[in-house]
Amino acid sequence: MSRRVRRMRRRGKSRGIGGAGYPGLSRPELDREYSPSSVVPSLRACLDAYADLSAAVRAEHRPLADLCYGASPAARLDLFPVDGGASALQVFVHGGYWQELTKEESAFAARDFIAAGTAFAAIDYGSAPAYSLDEIVTMVCEAVAWLHANAPRFGIDPRRIHLGGSSAGAHLVAMALTRETARLVAGAALLSGIYDLEPLRHTYVNDALGLDAEAALRNSPVHHLPRRLPPVVIARGGGETAEFIRQHNAMTALLRQRDTQVTEIVCPTRNHFDLPHDLGNPHTALGRAVLAQTRDSAVSTKEELCAHERPSARTPRSTALSR
Repeated sequence: MSRRVRRMRRRGKSRGIGGAGYPGLSRPELDREYSPSSVVPSLRACLDAYADLSAAVRAEHRPLADLCYGASPAARLDLFPVDGGASALQVFVHGGYWQELTKEESAFAARDFIAAGTAFAAIDYGSAPAYSLDEIVTMVCEAVAWLHANAPRFGIDPRRIHLGGSSAGAHLVAMALTRETARLVAGAALLSGIYDLEPLRHTYVNDALGLDAEAALRNSPVHHLPRRLPPVVIARGGGETAEFIRQHNAMTALLRQRDTQVTEIVCPTRNHFDLPHDLGNPHTALGRAVLAQTRDSAVSTKEELCAHERPSARTPRSTALSR
């Protein structure tokens, strides 16, 4: 066990964040708390909705499918570009506890973003247990870096790349914000995420992940958030388990301690699985917040261009013009 893990345990941090939580729960209780399907009528109906809506979007808007962003066979993404050039891009990272779902079921939100003039990408990544969580996090960061490097090819402004993820996907987006990738990101949306993985080590989910204390600490974004972050929308449904609510509250509190704009949204009529349908829907609070984030990045880009065009206050005008 590393010194850092021992230190975290002495401080009580490895036992969870954000006040009362999992230490008093039995294994069956923990399993239930980290089973978001335990509070919805039908998980199958939720997953079928992802697949059906994604298929409909693909029929309407043919994506550039299976673009390779890395060396792994799983490193693929589908991109829905839009006309006009220099558009924003919304990247969606699916959930499924790092073990299930793919990009094929993750295009359902594309229609709303395309209608708003924003490109959309659904990314795939390797699944546990074939891939470790460290490898999965790295793959998502590679996808973001690839999209940033290749954005101009697809009519996308590389300064206007926004990330969004649900459940395990929110965790992966949050981890991307703790890496160098953060500087490539104009904004992020975190939906019903898991941000401290230590409790998860003691549930059925870890049967596939195989996390030990050090790996859980290493991959828990709550312990690695930088001081400066791009704007973040963080949301959850009303129909969430107590542990998912605790994780959301704790992450929100930590984000508010950082130098960033934080928009928190709780959707009382949504649950863990149907909340992502609101991601780009302008008729919902979540959709309005995320779409506003993409519009704000356009304003920031224009201001940046104007600032570059203006001579520096410390530089004589004649010198600036002579360059």
